Amino acid sequence: MDLALLDGWQRGFPLCDEPFHAIGQTLGLGADAVIARYAQLQRTGAFSRIGAVFAPGAGGASTLAAMAVPPGRLEQVAALVSAHAGVNHNYEREHAVNLWFVATGGDAAQVEELLRAIEQDSGLPVLRLPMLRPYRIDTAFGLRQQHTPGGPTHRAPAPLPPAEGPLAALAEQGLPLAPRPYGAWAAQLGCGARDVLDTLSRWLAQGQLQRFGVVVRHHELGYTANAMTVFDVPDAEVDACGEALARSPGVTLAYRRARASGWPYNLYCMVHGRDRQAVRAAVAQAAACAGLAARPQAQLFSLRRFKQTGARRFAHHASNLIASGA
Repeated sequence: MDLALLDGWQRGFPLCDEPFHAIGQTLGLGADAVIARYAQLQRTGAFSRIGAVFAPGAGGASTLAAMAVPPGRLEQVAALVSAHAGVNHNYEREHAVNLWFVATGGDAAQVEELLRAIEQDSGLPVLRLPMLRPYRIDTAFGLRQQHTPGGPTHRAPAPLPPAEGPLAALAEQGLPLAPRPYGAWAAQLGCGARDVLDTLSRWLAQGQLQRFGVVVRHHELGYTANAMTVFDVPDAEVDACGEALARSPGVTLAYRRARASGWPYNLYCMVHGRDRQAVRAAVAQAAACAGLAARPQAQLFSLRRFKQTGARRFAHHASNLIASGA
């Protein structure tokens, strides 16, 4: 039952007045029982939220960043990085460049301000590794079987208009576990529940919203091994290689990023698995299929997770909601 609640609703979560009632009908449960079970699963860390995963370019700004931290200072610097609200992922990885995090903000200037503050406070340089092109960004994958990617990931056709930012902020935070959760959002926004549902449906149809559903926490569900593999590929070949990686079973993330001083890699892929052997096998198969086996590369297994939260590109709109008393 728990697997059905998690695996079955990572995308396509019901956009109707009583979504938990709709889910319960598929499982022979009442809405209250479904809500209670989701609440228990959230308490145990099986999922972080039920909400929006926006497509790249839908709004705000973000970048992958990395630091080479002396081992004796790693925990102290990691805590310093995690303390910033704009940091939503922060991991130790198995490499001399050992601290990796994602910095987000309302715009590129805000992200750069955050990175400079981290450099000033830590006394260490930060590598800026912005994404240039997404090939596959899909952390919603089958928990019962190996992930087989679907279609490619595209950038949003246009950013969300500012007037829709407050709903986007709520959608990033996650749906309240209540019988009529969209109505609760509507009450905060001063509109009708139908307006909320129509807007979410339009975002999905137009491509600003990549998916709306349960955002699972893979580590808590047994996917304790993950590796970010990076490749140095000639610029003229990187798109073809990235598209091939994105079609490979087991690959959840594949994208092109800018190179940085001392960091020559421009193509990235991520594989999650239950053990290192399975991850290495999936990466080797993907690299071979994409013609990357002989390319310069590095495999960075995750060692410690210091912070993991959803992206907050629209967080400033959430602050406006609180300030207005909504």
